[in-house]
Amino acid sequence: MQKPLMLLQAAACAGMLLLAACNSQPETLTSGPADDMAGVDNAGAPVKLPPMMTASKTYRCDDNSLVYIDFFNDGVTAHVRKEKNGTPTILTAPEKGKPFVAEGYTLDGTGDNVKLAMPGKKEQSCKA
Repeated sequence: MQKPLMLLQAAACAGMLLLAACNSQPETLTSGPADDMAGVDNAGAPVKLPPMMTASKTYRCDDNSLVYIDFFNDGVTAHVRKEKNGTPTILTAPEKGKPFVAEGYTLDGTGDNVKLAMPGKKEQSCKA
């Protein structure tokens, strides 16, 4: 009884050796289609992110009105709103340290005291 078992084991080992010898080339497995965009991802120009808000202040102006101004970290962008949840007017400065401007608007300063001119109003001082 032991002889047939040994023959069966020997046959199984021989079969495995034959199967293992069939393909001696390394096999590469992939999980999906080839990446057609390889090398293209870094080919474009760097992406410029929008500026981040660094301060949002409420100012009371000389005419007793309130304005809401948001300043951004690029130093050349400010948003002015006449109402707390109103639509902002985007003001930009030609370079850091220069007044922010938009059609009819001029904003000078970024601290607690600014000078603001808006359409239909003369320039006035506003305090945070």
